This record gives sequence, structure tokens and C-alpha cells, in this order.
Amino acid sequence: MQPTISIPNGWQYPRFAFGQRTQQGIVIGLEYKPAGTQLAYEYGNSWRYTVLPDKHSDEVRHYSEDQIQTLSVAEIQQQLQAEIDEHQQQIKAIQEQLAAIGGSEDA
Repeated sequence: MQPTISIPNGWQYPRFAFGQRTQQGIVIGLEYKPAGTQLAYEYGNSWRYTVLPDKHSDEVRHYSEDQIQTLSVAEIQQQLQAEIDEHQQQIKAIQEQLAAIGGSEDA
């Protein structure tokens, strides 16, 4: 069963989703600034996104909806292929370590 997130009536739907890749990084959080609140007064009545610019860092950045740009299909494919290549290199290194210790010996 897929997890669901309910958006209250009267709130705009977010333009970006959890895990979506953008030019700024991967969206890891969403926060809504409802009209009539201090936050909406400061930041505007809209969604604000928490983005992880680099998966190898613990730094996060916050952007309003108009500050985030989507990636083209080619850019997403390029990022995904780079991740696949990185994982394949890690798998190869682990397989080499396993072979170096004898592989399938019982503990």
C-alpha cells in the first residue's frame, strides 16, 4: 500500500514532490505557509521546500516554489546513470573483497 499525504482544503497543491530531483538538489521536505500567518507574511503564502543539494553532505537548503527549477528528462537520466555507475563500482569493489577472503566459506 502506498503512503498518502492529505492536503487540507484551501491549500494549494505543491509543485514538487518528495524525492523529486531539481536543479537545486533532491526535495526531502515540504512546508506550507498558510495565508494569515506570520510565516506567510515573511515568506509568502506558498510551499517552501527543503532540498538536499548533495547526497554526500548533511547540508540542506530551503527554497520557495519560485526558486526551484525542474530538470530536463536528459538531465534526470544523466543523474540516474551516474548513480547506477557509482553503485556498480561499489558492488564490484565488494565482490573483489569477498573473493579475496575466500568467497563462500562457512563462518
